[in-house]
Amino acid sequence: MTTLASKTKGKIGILIEDHFDEIEFRAFNEIFPANGYEVEYISHLWNQKQLTFKGINFTEEVTVTVEVNDIEPSDYEGIILIGAYAMDRLRYEAHPRKGQPNQSPAVKFLRKAVKAMDAGKLKIGTICHSLWLFCADPELLKNRQVTCAHNIMYDVLNAGGIVLFDGDETKRVHIDGNLITGKHPEVINEFMNVFLKAIHEQQLQAVAFRRN
Repeated sequence: MTTLASKTKGKIGILIEDHFDEIEFRAFNEIFPANGYEVEYISHLWNQKQLTFKGINFTEEVTVTVEVNDIEPSDYEGIILIGAYAMDRLRYEAHPRKGQPNQSPAVKFLRKAVKAMDAGKLKIGTICHSLWLFCADPELLKNRQVTCAHNIMYDVLNAGGIVLFDGDETKRVHIDGNLITGKHPEVINEFMNVFLKAIHEQQLQAVAFRRN
């Protein structure tokens, strides 16, 4: 029997929680499969087999069965952090300790993903508010050039990021190495085109490396 994974170019992992952006959600579900990629939603499930999350407008929902503690960044061609308030929820720590870096499961996973990203093995995409997850550990964002929604701009600056502008607004989409950032859901199609192109180039490079 042929599996879904064998028919696709690979998986895109999307970190998600309650109050996610629904415009982005619909775009991911439509555009990635149309371009040959499987979408897999990831979250912290709090010892449950599955959890159902609702979008910010309560018109979309997704049931997640993939626990972020049980996966590796290498399972995916790319990782995307969905916008709206989902990443704020995912950086929550049940038992923070003074002087200890954020230990929420999603932030721990992001540390591994950023390490793979910086090694040239993974693309990471953020859009709108989703840099909030990076802000949970300033070492992940320090000196990176990014764009984001205006209302989290100072969170990003305070975490060491470099916010890029185009005139009087933050830049629509920006690429900094293997990190691709988008301003807000209104640029979702542009963001997706850039992300897909980056993934495709990454795969071509991997094929060329194997041949050599």
